Amino acid sequence: MKAYRLNRLFHPRSGNCLDVAVDHGFFNEGSFLSGIEDMEKAVSTLVEAAPDAIQLTVGQADLLQRIPGRAKPALVLRTDVANVYGKKLPRTLSSQMIEDPVGQALRLDAVCVVVNLFQIPDEPEVSSQCIENILLAKPECDRWGMPLMVEPLVFRPNEEAGGYMVDGDPAKIVPLVRQAVELGADIIKADPTDDPNDYHHVVKTARVPVLVRGGGRASDAAILERTYALMQQGVRGIVYGRNIIQHPNPAGMTRALMSLVHDKATAAEAARHLA
Repeated sequence: MKAYRLNRLFHPRSGNCLDVAVDHGFFNEGSFLSGIEDMEKAVSTLVEAAPDAIQLTVGQADLLQRIPGRAKPALVLRTDVANVYGKKLPRTLSSQMIEDPVGQALRLDAVCVVVNLFQIPDEPEVSSQCIENILLAKPECDRWGMPLMVEPLVFRPNEEAGGYMVDGDPAKIVPLVRQAVELGADIIKADPTDDPNDYHHVVKTARVPVLVRGGGRASDAAILERTYALMQQGVRGIVYGRNIIQHPNPAGMTRALMSLVHDKATAAEAARHLA
């Protein structure tokens, strides 16, 4: 049954996927809400732009799933909530799984569930919580044919970065991706490496489809050029949030990225969708 759901996630022509993450409100971080203050409008705009999937939480998934008809993006369900993203971290960090994640995903007609695997300097307890979440979810995912997307995230030290910032060192990303695969990931959602040309090491390590995270807001040229370079490394698509939902033209940026992911467009060709 996993294959059936994956057929709804990955585009039938290219075999790739653009998943737009709109689950930021889950994390109680005010800076994440820019562009999605009105969730109904945000989801409606994205549905019109027709990405392959939209990543939502249990409390917002109805905004997608109540839309009638078959021609709409698939639902990817975020199943864990964490408090690790602020510029000043709380005294105790945590990453907690929602109750009955696979059951809730099935009832919401999701095609995939996603769970984090954090590596935060000097915070091994959070890594242990993430591993426990994955270990609990994996057998249920297998039992009910629900694909498991694991999101290995390597953090830079908070005192250095002032909030969550990507550590793009492949020497740190690759082992964490390997751990996610060993834990049973069906899909990997990982940060880009500092040099996109190194990303084939991540793809080779994963063995399962790799989708690349977008991370913080970047310029149009930077995000399109980086996406093009990553697609050349063999990734199967992208999971972008703020670089779409905080863009002045989210529908245009979605179409631009879709052309990179599905049509093998160059960055310059993709930029025409933003004109």
